[in-house]
Amino acid sequence: MLLGAQLRRLREANGVTRETAGWEIRASESKISRMELGRVGFKERDVADLLTLYGVHDDDERKVLLGLARDANEPGWWHRYGDVLPQWFQSYLGLEAAAALIRTYEVQFVPGLLQSRDYARAVVLLGHRSASREEVERRVNLRMARQQLLTRPDPPQLWAVVDEAALRRPIGGPEVMYDQITSLIEATKLPNVRLQVMPFASGGHAAAGGAFSILRFPDQDLPDVVYIEQLTSALYLDKRDDVDHYAAAMERVCVEAEPPGRTPDILARILADLGG
Repeated sequence: MLLGAQLRRLREANGVTRETAGWEIRASESKISRMELGRVGFKERDVADLLTLYGVHDDDERKVLLGLARDANEPGWWHRYGDVLPQWFQSYLGLEAAAALIRTYEVQFVPGLLQSRDYARAVVLLGHRSASREEVERRVNLRMARQQLLTRPDPPQLWAVVDEAALRRPIGGPEVMYDQITSLIEATKLPNVRLQVMPFASGGHAAAGGAFSILRFPDQDLPDVVYIEQLTSALYLDKRDDVDHYAAAMERVCVEAEPPGRTPDILARILADLGG
């Protein structure tokens, strides 16, 4: 998806039609469209030919984009969970693994990257009540495996704003929530995790429309991607106007939420209420 978006930008900036681009790599106009949407695999030779057509001759820039082409064809660790992983979410896992900064706003649940195992199981059961125990555990294991990126040698920065309602909603029951809040307190000690709480007292706010995430990548030439999850699909937005709109909403949410330094005290109060 990242490579496709960049190829689209380069093509449009140089006034090249999809038909002309398709002819250059001996493919159809619809093939170019699918490539730009990230819906087909990439041949490194085709990407190299398109870059030449689009006037990209700088060796460093070509190296980055050709590297993306190679990476796009490599199966990720999550492919072993393909039996419980919808295709539209596999795309997100690839983006998440490549991101340098993940900003997310959650209104109903604790963010997946910060969920405890028992809490994750309770969330999985909400959406898959008829699933077998084995399937449920595979889905939980997938979520736990995702979290390893926060403690890898070069981890991304995670900046999460969570609505207070998500922290007080007893998903899985009081004991599960007690452990989950305790886990969040530990997570705030990680140097690459910033957690803010949007309190009830804030009333309405900029992100009242629902949860979303914004992913930023190490290479400045790659566009940010906004991810919005739905029940049976997801939206991936990378057009500048869309990204700017969500980025502005995220900035306002971060200002309206309690400062990160107050998060441990807020979580401690919630923990005391649960203990009581």
